[in-house]
Amino acid sequence: MFHHGGDYDRDMPPPADEPACQLLVLSRAEVERLLDLDQLVDAVGEGLREASAGRCSVPARVAAFTPAGLLGAMPGFVPGLGLACKLVSVFDGNHARGLPSHQALILLFDEGAGTPLALMDGTYITAVRTAAASALSTRLLARPASRVLAVLGAGVQGQAHLAAMVRIRDFHEARIVSRNPEHARALASSTPRARAMSSFEDAVRGADVVCCCTASPEPVLRWGWLKPGAHVTSVGANPAGPELDPETVRAGRLFVESADAFRPPPAGTAELQGLDPAMATELGRVVAGEASGRTSEQEVTVYKSMGHAAEDAAAAYLVYQRALREGAGQRITI
Repeated sequence: MFHHGGDYDRDMPPPADEPACQLLVLSRAEVERLLDLDQLVDAVGEGLREASAGRCSVPARVAAFTPAGLLGAMPGFVPGLGLACKLVSVFDGNHARGLPSHQALILLFDEGAGTPLALMDGTYITAVRTAAASALSTRLLARPASRVLAVLGAGVQGQAHLAAMVRIRDFHEARIVSRNPEHARALASSTPRARAMSSFEDAVRGADVVCCCTASPEPVLRWGWLKPGAHVTSVGANPAGPELDPETVRAGRLFVESADAFRPPPAGTAELQGLDPAMATELGRVVAGEASGRTSEQEVTVYKSMGHAAEDAAAAYLVYQRALREGAGQRITI
């Protein structure tokens, strides 16, 4: 038993008197069915707005490392959207085993009493909330007339981004490219307006929105490939190196979820190491109308994602509330 100056024994009733906790357990299939992707984009925006306003409690991500990967812990509190903690493992070698590189669980608590409410799959939430944040940045920053989309990477994030982006803009063409051409062709075949490209440069040149969705330890695009007025999103996180080239980060107008993106990994991103956080605008401030988004048709905007616990809490809250309405999931006593 944990002792803190004797306060626990004096103030708390004996364990035998504690009421049983009824925990709602939701499988991946249930999470996928319950999570509305359009509502998710709005909820992510609300979460980031609250974070930028200083009304959230979201400590920097921490991780325990093994020779093969890491286990990250991401607790977060968003007023009105929940108190949650995600545990996410990142093992890049899992692809060779036929397993996802990112696997996660999310535990949602009551924000008033701290009571555990629900345990749910977080692997799907991690994929779609990341894409939802990129879609939010696209809604806020991409030119309204954007018609050509380029998705670099055809894995889990490439799939999630393609699905999310077509909800935000009426793209006439979606270009898919991957270091594995078979993966690019497979993803392109899922959407009538998509086609696989043979090179990253060919996919990027002339694109209005470019989504970088790789685990590459080196840049997958170059500043010189981008057309004036393009919007770039980047979700790749590899401690070995950056997904974006330095010129794109410095020459574009940079947006982030929070200034923690400038911290060393695993809290922050490789692209932003050594740079001044003042060079970036938090996306939540744009949502709130406190900061400008795109300032001209020619400006290149760049959204660099690190992943934020407010996004996980918002997604988990949406799933939990709908599960209650529909009577979904299983109750267990702990």
